[in-house]
Amino acid sequence: MTYELVTCNPEQTRDLGSRLGRRIQGGLTIRLNGDLGSGKTCFVQGLARGLEVPENYDITSPTYALIHEYPGRIPLYHVDLYRLRGSMDADSVGLWELFDMEAVVAVEWEERLDESDWPETGLKIELRIAGDAKRHIRLFGYGLESDNLIRETVENWNP
Repeated sequence: MTYELVTCNPEQTRDLGSRLGRRIQGGLTIRLNGDLGSGKTCFVQGLARGLEVPENYDITSPTYALIHEYPGRIPLYHVDLYRLRGSMDADSVGLWELFDMEAVVAVEWEERLDESDWPETGLKIELRIAGDAKRHIRLFGYGLESDNLIRETVENWNP
């Protein structure tokens, strides 16, 4: 099932990420898709707070480092595939090993990999610019548990 929302500012995008993060109970892959400046990192900042990553950690895009790791209630790995060319590069940075960990793996630029490269379960979140600060957000769940996670988050979210 697909869920669609609109956020009107970065704080609402972070809040949505935080609310989702608070509901996550175990390892999960989150695929993030959207143009530069669409709010992918902003969403992950909220996700980190929901996963109880300490406030003293600055959540930034891992464009050059490729992967940032953060401690929390569940460890968070923030991955940026923008500079990768596909599966071979993803393998060289250890992405497949992250998918097998009991962690939340939030991956920006998910379209850099083939559909068959992704775990069968998880979330996909598309962020689209709809104005200066407004974002259209589509959430997809792969698997019943992931779909329920999104549904419960969306039903209880009131910006």
